This record gives sequence, C-alpha cells and structure tokens, in this order.
Amino acid sequence: MSGTITNRGMHTPAYNSSKSAVLQLGRSLAVEFGPDRVRVNTLSPGYIMTAMTAGLLEKDPALAKQWTNDNPLARLSYPWEFKGPAVFLASDASSFMTGSDLLVDGGHWCGPDLAGFKRVGLVLTPITGLFSSAW
Repeated sequence: MSGTITNRGMHTPAYNSSKSAVLQLGRSLAVEFGPDRVRVNTLSPGYIMTAMTAGLLEKDPALAKQWTNDNPLARLSYPWEFKGPAVFLASDASSFMTGSDLLVDGGHWCGPDLAGFKRVGLVLTPITGLFSSAW
C-alpha cells in the first residue's frame, strides 16, 4: 500500500519510494516476460499486525488509532490474511492478469476523511484519458 498512498503519521519518503519502485519493477517485468507466458504481479498489503508492528504501536498508541481509523474496516490485518490473495496470484484464477497490483489494505486506499471532504473515487478525464482524484 505504501507504494500507492502516502503513510500518514510517519515520515517515510524513502520507504514509500522504494515500494513504488517495486510496483514499477513488477510492471516492467510483466512486459519483458509476458511474451514467454510468465505473469508478474505485485501484492500490496495494508498495515500488518506483526511483533515489530505491535512494538511500534505500543510505544505510540495514537498511531494505532490513526491507522485503524484510516481504513473502512477499522483494524490492522494479520499475516494469515494474505494467504488467499497470494494463492490467487499464483493460480490459474489470475491467468489473464499481469503487470497488476493487488491491493489488500482493508480499504485504506479509499482514503480517510480529510478536513470534512471524503474521496469519492477516480474520475476519467475524457479529453486526455488521464485519471484524477475527485474530492
């Protein structure tokens, strides 16, 4: 998720940039290996409750509240919740999927309430064909 959105409550530009680079690497490898029938996709998890994360949130309870409030499911994920998405990506169920990112983040991408404005989705601009955020 950190390659797609900006983590709130933490100052992690290098971390987020490295995650974005992984997404681009996945797309580039999909193009390179597609003719050989090799599919390359990425999996972007939301915040995961691990021993390391638990230690961080114990030191900063406000961060735990912010992270859970920033997604519609109002909780962090657990490592076992990524088994299904990983199996999907490795199976024939995703046979026509390559160069894609599977975002499994509890809806974190939907965005939090920002100063009274809610993100309503993406709007396709007809003239340019570019996507832009709608607020």
